[in-house]
Amino acid sequence: TSKIEKPKIERKRHIAKTITWRIVGTADTWLISYILVYYFGDTPGKATEAASYIAGLELITKTILYYFHERIWYRLSFGFTPKVRHIIKTISWRLVGAVDTILLVFVVYFFLFGETEGAAEIAVSIFSIEIITKMLFYYIHERVWYTSNWGVIKSEN
Repeated sequence: TSKIEKPKIERKRHIAKTITWRIVGTADTWLISYILVYYFGDTPGKATEAASYIAGLELITKTILYYFHERIWYRLSFGFTPKVRHIIKTISWRLVGAVDTILLVFVVYFFLFGETEGAAEIAVSIFSIEIITKMLFYYIHERVWYTSNWGVIKSEN
């Protein structure tokens, strides 16, 4: 049997995937954070500021985390079909992303409100909503990028 060689991926593809995912992911986090802080937080007047801080910090932390997640997954070899691999990759990224978001909510609450009271409820609520929205958006993002050959170096065999 002949082994199918994995195509070589240029780093620019991982960087582009990181940027496009961050646009989608950060917009989703900002909207969810705003709605939750506005309607369920103790200070609805600070919803825009809180959502912006959470999303802004996430832009930094998750860009770095996502890039390394991409690089790690590129190096991993499993015998799964692309769709199954994308589902497993989606779940692993959501776990990393959830921990990051929960920590960021506590950081923002501490610095914005001077306390973390109410942060747990908002963090768990964001997590509960994002587990659905982010996994759906991420899977679609993976499938769209899978159809693209940009940054893929195909073997000459």
